[in-house]
Amino acid sequence: MEEKARIMDDKAIDRALTRIGHEIIERNKGVEDLVLVGIRRRGVPLAKRLASKIKKIEGVEVPVGVLDITLYRDDLSTLSQQPVVNKTEIPFEITGKKIVLVDDVIYTGRTVRAALDALSDLGRAQLIQLAVLIDRGHRELPIRPDYVGKNVPTSRDEVIKVKLEEVDGENCVVILKK
Repeated sequence: MEEKARIMDDKAIDRALTRIGHEIIERNKGVEDLVLVGIRRRGVPLAKRLASKIKKIEGVEVPVGVLDITLYRDDLSTLSQQPVVNKTEIPFEITGKKIVLVDDVIYTGRTVRAALDALSDLGRAQLIQLAVLIDRGHRELPIRPDYVGKNVPTSRDEVIKVKLEEVDGENCVVILKK
């Protein structure tokens, strides 16, 4: 796949996360009972970055959990004969909490559906909101993010690749052509 366009750099990602952090605080009237849960892989560093932004703004450390959705995917059989299951790490009770689920890109909505199923197995949250860095459209399920860093209309023959320092060694968002 070839790079078609670089749509966000390090500073743009940081600005988007700062804005989302403010929006989360405002919509939830503070951070009481608020927790962040990153969807494994790139949702995790984004959730940690959001927690850091919120701490700078409110002076309160918001708990961050890690959610692995591998076994909840509806395309599990097409992924691999032996899919790699990583660990879900949510070291706090989610029942009664306001959960902000964090992911890098929303596309069809199926990843989020799997994450909602996984969370419901862990407890009954007061509410669940969704924060994504990129919304690229093409939903197949009636799922809409509450917080969006950037809306990027794409065609189905394009791929959005979010690169984060913690995983990829650099911070940027690119559109790739199949």
